[in-house]
Amino acid sequence: MRIRKAIIPIAGKGTRFLPATKEIAKEIIPIINVPMIHYIVKEACEAGIDQVIFVTASGKFAVEDYFDRNQELEAFLERNNKLKELELIRQIGSMVNVTSVRQKEQLGLGHAVLCARSMIGDEPFAVLLGDDIVINKNPAIKQLMDLSLKHQGASVIGVMEVPKDQTSKYGIVKGEIVDEKTLRMTGMVEKPKPEDAPTNLATPGRYILTPEIFDILETIPRGAGNEYQLTDAINVLCQRKDVFAYKFEGERFDTGSIPGYLDATIDFALKDPAIRATFMASLKYRLNKYGLTL
Repeated sequence: MRIRKAIIPIAGKGTRFLPATKEIAKEIIPIINVPMIHYIVKEACEAGIDQVIFVTASGKFAVEDYFDRNQELEAFLERNNKLKELELIRQIGSMVNVTSVRQKEQLGLGHAVLCARSMIGDEPFAVLLGDDIVINKNPAIKQLMDLSLKHQGASVIGVMEVPKDQTSKYGIVKGEIVDEKTLRMTGMVEKPKPEDAPTNLATPGRYILTPEIFDILETIPRGAGNEYQLTDAINVLCQRKDVFAYKFEGERFDTGSIPGYLDATIDFALKDPAIRATFMASLKYRLNKYGLTL
């Protein structure tokens, strides 16, 4: 079955971006002039997703509004002959069919996914975390979708290699090697110490899941942080059906942290020929001003 729907959980408080997130959704904070969430939705759209389901909380209305039409702004741009900007705004408003559901309590990623059950129904679906931007010509979530199709619609977890001393920051998968990019999973370990990590393959926030995961999420107890963890549900699913881990291709930016956000901003500025020279000149000036060298 073709995967048509994607869940994007965005109910988090964004505390690492305070005070900005006191009043605005973290996902709307721009990397240069494009909100973080735009890149996540764009990835889903380019993979062929028809419907994006945001799992939201209070104060997140701006995310939904961003992907809606703004007739007043469009009319203003048209009156002022700003046709390039008009086309851009219209494209954003027609990117994808967007719906949302409220997560009234932030009880973990597993709980957030379960909140969208009624909108998914009995079909496989994608999950993309809004903190992780992955840039690649072939969208990361599409790579997982293709592997799922190859294995008769099995669940697939996107993974990336991390230094052994950083395993305590991630969920780490374990399993049997299928090929150089694929494991048949036997489970996951949440944030293990380096000496306890079964592999160095971490889960940065891309999943293809079958609807069986919902029944499991309804029965698992609260786990780490007294929350309902998607990791715990995937561990149960691994004992019942084939679940694969796949080392996707692409450069990943953890924009849920200030260092990751800065890294993405620098990278995107250097890749953009329209602002590259200005950015480099500004950086050189600032380094000189503060007596710093690279």
